[in-house]
Formats: sequence, C-alpha cells, structure tokens
Amino acid sequence: MIHLTRINHVPLVLNSDLIEHIETTPDTVVSLTTGQKLLVLESPDEIIGRVVQFRRAVVAQPFPVSRKIPAETAYPLAVFHRPGEPESSKSRRGE
Repeated sequence: MIHLTRINHVPLVLNSDLIEHIETTPDTVVSLTTGQKLLVLESPDEIIGRVVQFRRAVVAQPFPVSRKIPAETAYPLAVFHRPGEPESSKSRRGE
C-alpha cells in the first residue's frame, strides 16, 4: 500500500499491485487494473519510488518460523509419520 494525494488534495492509500501504468498528461494519471483512473499530485518517479520502498519493506520482513511440533490432532500434519515415532502409533491417528 502506498500513500498518494488526489489532484484535489485528498489523501489516498492505494494497493500498488493494482497499478497498470502511469501517465503524465500534464497531470499524473494512475491507471488501475480495474479500469479506474486516478489523478494524483505525485510524479511518476515519486510513485515508482514509493512502490519500490513498499515492496522492499515487505520483502525485508522476517518470515515467522515455529519451532513447535504440531499436536497429534493437528491437521494436516497429523496424517504424516513423524521421525522417531513408532509405526504402530499411525493406527491411533486413523491411518
């Protein structure tokens, strides 16, 4: 999501994945994949910079990794054999 300003100075938060292309005519026109067109005060270079900055921030976020072993009843992992688990315990899980 990026912050832009409409031509009438009303703030706007835009899902940057919806941007199809940006034109300068002399105002900046942002065309969306939905067919909607937005007139904004920012230049195409400013918009591109904000999109790049947003995407870098998203990629830089650490991916949460759980070190916990799922419970016996957890789906879908409950149907798989866990390393070190006796084969006989499979029958208790409905296999």
